[in-house]
Amino acid sequence: MDELAVGVRRLTIPLPIPPSHVHCYVIRGDAGWLLVDTGLGLPDLAPFLEESLAVPIEAILITHFHPDHVWGSDIARRVTGASVHQGRLDYEQCERVWGSRDWPDRIADWFRFHGVPPQIADDVLEQGRTVRPLIRFARDPQLLDEGDLVDGWEVVELPGHADGHLGFLRDGVFVVGDHLLPGITPAVGLYPESRPDPLGAYLASLERTVELAPRLALPAHGDPIDDPAGRAREILLHHEQRLAATAAAIGSEARTGYEVSLSLFGDRFGPSQRRFAVAEALSHLERLVAVGEARRLGDVVPVTYTAA
Repeated sequence: MDELAVGVRRLTIPLPIPPSHVHCYVIRGDAGWLLVDTGLGLPDLAPFLEESLAVPIEAILITHFHPDHVWGSDIARRVTGASVHQGRLDYEQCERVWGSRDWPDRIADWFRFHGVPPQIADDVLEQGRTVRPLIRFARDPQLLDEGDLVDGWEVVELPGHADGHLGFLRDGVFVVGDHLLPGITPAVGLYPESRPDPLGAYLASLERTVELAPRLALPAHGDPIDDPAGRAREILLHHEQRLAATAAAIGSEARTGYEVSLSLFGDRFGPSQRRFAVAEALSHLERLVAVGEARRLGDVVPVTYTAA
């Protein structure tokens, strides 16, 4: 465990998939130590935590419900004996996705709905079924809302990368999960039953980060960010450019989200990465629809988009 500052320690958990690690944080609260995020529910997580956590944990905080952050939360709860705290909306989505046996079928249908070829959609379906044994999220956590305090750390809602994404802020230190990342931009995708305009929500979260002006952001991947507001501005510019590229990729001829993803990202991705590329393309298309620069033709399958 790395000591980053007084009362802030970083616990890096290896992952068998890119980006090969997730940073969890052990942070001091008013009454004890808190663990932020828990990694995947891999078989070796329990012994890893038992060996690596050098302090007693009073509470476990979840930034968002994506696999490398929440799937190990029940294991972490059993190892530490600590209560799990998760955002209200985030836990609803966690139950709806990871707690539902038909989620792999629903997500595969969703991609077919947006023009993804059957073989790629079938591969997404098979991957979803294969990873089910790794899902070990904690049921019935203590629910968090904007402005709550957990042992002195303020809960900040940061929708975008996930609809219910949370950050935890104290004395200028901001534990941000995947909201801000150095070097790469967090994926912002449109999925079944998500916010209708996730990119719009993310842009607002970035603007809020600029306003909060924390002195240090602790991301789930990569090094600490010494200028969080500056990094937020960089990502805002990136999405401005990506929106322009998305607008250029559509015209008078209707195009599916899958086709637009090929224009934006090329055809080099395998099924897993293509899934993220399509979801990212859709979030940008829906942002253009929201601001009146594109039209969605949703009365036929697959759904298509044209310039407004």
